[in-house]
Amino acid sequence: MKETIIQFGEGVFLRGFVDYFVQKMHTAGVYDGKIVVVQPIEKGRCDELNRVGCRYNLFLRGISNGKEVCERTEVHSISRCVNPYADFSAFLALAHNPDCRVVVSNTTEAGIAYSDADRFDDAPPASFPAKVTRLLYERYRTGLGGFLFLPCELIDNNADQLRECVLRYAALWNLGEEFVQWVQRENTFANTLVDRITTGYPTEEAAELEKQIGYADPFLDTAEIFHLWVIQGNFEHELPLQHAGINVVWTDDVTPYKKRKVRILNGAHTSMVLAGHLYGLTTVLECLQDPVMHEFLSKTLFDEIIPTLGNSETDIQFGKDVLERFRNPFIHHKLLAIALNSVSKFRVRVLPSLLAYRDMTGKNPPHLTFSLAALIAFYRTDAVNDVPEVAAFLREHDTAQILANADLWGCDLTMLLGDVSAYEQLIAERGIGGALACIKA
Repeated sequence: MKETIIQFGEGVFLRGFVDYFVQKMHTAGVYDGKIVVVQPIEKGRCDELNRVGCRYNLFLRGISNGKEVCERTEVHSISRCVNPYADFSAFLALAHNPDCRVVVSNTTEAGIAYSDADRFDDAPPASFPAKVTRLLYERYRTGLGGFLFLPCELIDNNADQLRECVLRYAALWNLGEEFVQWVQRENTFANTLVDRITTGYPTEEAAELEKQIGYADPFLDTAEIFHLWVIQGNFEHELPLQHAGINVVWTDDVTPYKKRKVRILNGAHTSMVLAGHLYGLTTVLECLQDPVMHEFLSKTLFDEIIPTLGNSETDIQFGKDVLERFRNPFIHHKLLAIALNSVSKFRVRVLPSLLAYRDMTGKNPPHLTFSLAALIAFYRTDAVNDVPEVAAFLREHDTAQILANADLWGCDLTMLLGDVSAYEQLIAERGIGGALACIKA
């Protein structure tokens, strides 16, 4: 089967989302292309994935119509994994394959970022957009047509931002006006929104699930049943997702779907998980089952986030549905997994709601502001998993310096210093539980 999709990222989300969708298209007999995965960072699992033949099992579990549902799919939609850090020529060779048409990615919110430290001759350049630019330039030199980009990173206008980074690298590297025109003329950058809670390898349940499979699976993946992929444009003729029964929305404007989902679902996750971890909990489900954390999350959602979106019935119902999805008894979503790159996630997922609440009321939202204090407290522990420079800055600087760093947050947050410092003091004196009890609306 020919390789038609280039995928940047081998993590649990893409394996439980895009790769599963391609498998469903195979099963439905409506698509005959496979995925070649590119490892986007130096430390990854490319070699391991190749060793198991790029096959793995995905369990989708949840409650549907009052009944427990458990669906297992063996996914073999990936043909191979290329590690550009070990074989850069193999990465560039992807540009020479005329069958490769679609590029998908999930490099976290921090992934679509420009760095003038990247050089054309780096093999490979460090950033994801720089790697894309090198791939595009190689494609351009072959005389082949461009790609359809479907980035899955949870940032506003993800494809537009990726294209902007590519054009900046084209200028930095003096790749020429003809290449710039080719990028804009021959390539399509489609903004997208993705929605599925994917929880990855189920450590505590792996042995039992592998009994059902019949063999050990180091890439075993788990996710909820619900899924949604909103894509700008309509490419059903190239990717017959709807024909395969996938819940995809082709639309001219992703914005309203994305704003609701990122602010409510992802905002709920990010505003809750660091406080939940410091409180001694380990999963989202435990947070929903704990009365203190449940109250914190409910007030965050319905008193502070949803009112900034307009408090429509649609938004309120979406918030209720999110709480139900978080209560899925099969989803053991680790708080520390969600905590990866929390600063960039907070900036994208939580800070817009916090600032909108300030604009709307003239006051700091207490629960969202508390979540920022919890973030700072978390970054002074050993559990942090973030870009080294970001982690070091929060660990080595005081709260005033952290909040004033506009490079971290996109703006100066000094106006939050009084409330954030007060919450930090409460956390230090009373612990997270005692501090949560002191939050006043």
